[in-house]
Amino acid sequence: MAIQSMVLDPNAQSYTDDQIVGKVNSATAQITRASSVAAAARPIASGEVGATEIAAGAIKSKLGAETDGNKLVSASLAAAAGVTNAQVAVGQAKANLDAMADVDRSYVKTSPTSGQFKVIAIERQADGKLKVEYEDVAV
Repeated sequence: MAIQSMVLDPNAQSYTDDQIVGKVNSATAQITRASSVAAAARPIASGEVGATEIAAGAIKSKLGAETDGNKLVSASLAAAAGVTNAQVAVGQAKANLDAMADVDRSYVKTSPTSGQFKVIAIERQADGKLKVEYEDVAV
């Protein structure tokens, strides 16, 4: 994991649809459907993971000890997940900040969903370009 950055130029010339198609058609590397999206980069389709792909007891061992047949003990779940009181406090502080009005918050709130990236910082440079720093590992 590392922080990456990119700069957006609001004055950059955009391509028309025809120009984009022309660039794709004149590309030297052939684009095929099979290589356009790697399996690791797409969501798991319905039915791709079943009982045969999950080792017996794998989920139970990750969650911790059970009581009453199938209920988890809170302490063992927290221990198995590595959750500490400090992490709970940080989560509550974040929730309090997120509840503030956008203009009062003084930080940029990001809400990436699965497969998206957390934005770390945004700044407008003196030349008018927008610089964005982000975590290079998707959520």
